[in-house]
Amino acid sequence: MDHAPRRASGLRAFTIVELLVVVAIISLLIAILLPALGRARDAALVTQSLGNLRNLAAANATYGADYADRQFQATPDDVGAFGSCQNYLQNACLPTVVLGWQGATQWAISVGPGPINCPGLVGCDNFFLLEPGTFETSRNLFGAWRAPCVQGFSNYLNGRFYDKAFFAPKDLINLELADSYINSPDSFSYVDSIGVVFPSYCFSPAAMWCPDVLSRNGYKDPRVMPAGYRGPAVGQASYPELKTRMIEHQWLQNQDGGPTNPAFEGGSQPWIFNQGISSNPNALFFDGHVSSIACSEVMDADRRARASWNGTPGAPPTTGRGLWHTGTPYGINGYYQQYSFDMLVDTSFHVLTTDGIRGRDILGAK
Repeated sequence: MDHAPRRASGLRAFTIVELLVVVAIISLLIAILLPALGRARDAALVTQSLGNLRNLAAANATYGADYADRQFQATPDDVGAFGSCQNYLQNACLPTVVLGWQGATQWAISVGPGPINCPGLVGCDNFFLLEPGTFETSRNLFGAWRAPCVQGFSNYLNGRFYDKAFFAPKDLINLELADSYINSPDSFSYVDSIGVVFPSYCFSPAAMWCPDVLSRNGYKDPRVMPAGYRGPAVGQASYPELKTRMIEHQWLQNQDGGPTNPAFEGGSQPWIFNQGISSNPNALFFDGHVSSIACSEVMDADRRARASWNGTPGAPPTTGRGLWHTGTPYGINGYYQQYSFDMLVDTSFHVLTTDGIRGRDILGAK
């Protein structure tokens, strides 16, 4: 039986060399595209964080409209007139700061009772949580500046202590801890094994005190200043476009030290924004604009300010203090600088801004 001849298809198999060339081209394209995709994803996360700060800017503006241009404050204006929390409780009650509701249970921070039977906890152990921040080194400068999510302020956003607007998308450690809280129907949640998770963003404590507390003429203890706790109005910002109002507390941008700081509190805490020279936190300024602000930039501004003040005839005796204050009980280390990732970074801007709300964290154009 005769068979018709098969027609050639015109196709041939790839050689090994040709396959290797194709693989090499694909690998090269992947090597080129992956970093670009990573940068695009990173830029999207930065944009999302800046969006969160814009929402917080709107909440700040609405709060100010209700409180005569004042900033959020958890302590009464006149606490410093009495010299201590204990003395204050002889005359009046400190406020209860509500965190939120978990079912029918209200979670709150309070101090008392005093002789006039103030409601709350015995003694003044929680007073440091109501202050903008405390200069008792054992308290680690903690305070209301770290808690914009309490109901006194969060009601101007959506009334929830745990909301994604309070958490930067790169703050993976705190986002993971707060995940079940964020998805809870309650305005506040608490589990013993997790505790309270504080937000990514924080106020500037320097701007929450009376400006004289961190004056360039010297540090003054707000607890013994009649107006030390009188939070200034936003209109008192002398350089609103140069003074930070809120910022990412953790080192999230250009982070290269690992997820947690091995030298800080047993290695369980994330790095702080001022602990690396490459840190570039997102910030909200007092004029309402948001942007990234590099530690290297504020360090350069600080050096320029120190040089300018040192060269000013008749300058005060504490010249050279720069844009952040080295004369507080935290000394030249400032805000946890002793636990920094590198030896190049040297700044406690935003936290210890000289002259408080009247000061600057950057200088603008050189």
